Amino acid sequence: MTDFRVVTDLEECRYIWQKTTPTEVITDLWDVRECFHRHYRNKPHFIVAEDEKGISGVLPLCWIDEQKSYQYFPGETWHGKTWLEQNRIFARDGILPALLDQCPSPHNVRYLLPDSGFPENRVVEDEIGYLFFPPKYEYNIENYYAEFSPKSSKRLKKDIACLEELGAHYRFNNLSDFDYIADLNVQRFGKDSYFSDPRFKESFRSFMHYLNDNGFLRITTVMINNIPAAVDIGCIYRNTYTLLGGGTHADYPGIAKVINVYHMKYACEQKFDCADFLCGDFSWKKLFHLTPRPLYVMSNLPAKASEAQNVKPENTNCLIN
Repeated sequence: MTDFRVVTDLEECRYIWQKTTPTEVITDLWDVRECFHRHYRNKPHFIVAEDEKGISGVLPLCWIDEQKSYQYFPGETWHGKTWLEQNRIFARDGILPALLDQCPSPHNVRYLLPDSGFPENRVVEDEIGYLFFPPKYEYNIENYYAEFSPKSSKRLKKDIACLEELGAHYRFNNLSDFDYIADLNVQRFGKDSYFSDPRFKESFRSFMHYLNDNGFLRITTVMINNIPAAVDIGCIYRNTYTLLGGGTHADYPGIAKVINVYHMKYACEQKFDCADFLCGDFSWKKLFHLTPRPLYVMSNLPAKASEAQNVKPENTNCLIN
């Protein structure tokens, strides 16, 4: 027999999360989720299924008062859009359908991984994530260039060379460059930028410090004329290089090509299993031959509201806005 209960105590939620969630990707870590929770303070609403063997299922939600809906914990929303990806629902022994039946209304649970075994009628495609796999190219960036037509490959290399001729060079893990990321992003997107919400900005700052303290952080800054022309923040966890956020300077069009190709080259040099450029169906990701992977959403919001909440505004280098 299975019993269901709702857990709202944060410490008990932490215990349940850490007991049932694998630590395969950076967003699986409770401490990462807590970086955002401490600034948003959305009330946890973990639905827990238990049987004679213990916990058999967990649906980790929270109530977002400004959205008047339940979303995946910790509910780091801006204009109704959450940001953290690769969300999981733990379920064993066929309990998933019954667990999903316990989901309160209204709800909009986004960025669910595709390997959770959802019934087809319960989830739909949300957004597409894009991945770069260095092993596919034998860790050689020249093999990657070979996927382009000779004309396209030549043009890409020429565009990068032109910016490098301006004196472009790199610096790494300068924590003060975080403010450039936030400022450049807001300059580009205004109120549509996640960083225009102080809660998100400070959550991301806390996230950055957590990554730095644990040796996961990788900030990449392209400097031209002593000006940060592009800044990306990423992390390295379990041999996956994840590009988390970034901004580019409007005075240097094309600089996104330089930094994105740099990430791919770096991923090859370090022999990473994967470089994850996250969601966002932006043209450059297809043009750069990244591998698409859909994530899914479970929602009972009205179609118009759900559609509005399921679109990430475009970013110049397509990492975060």
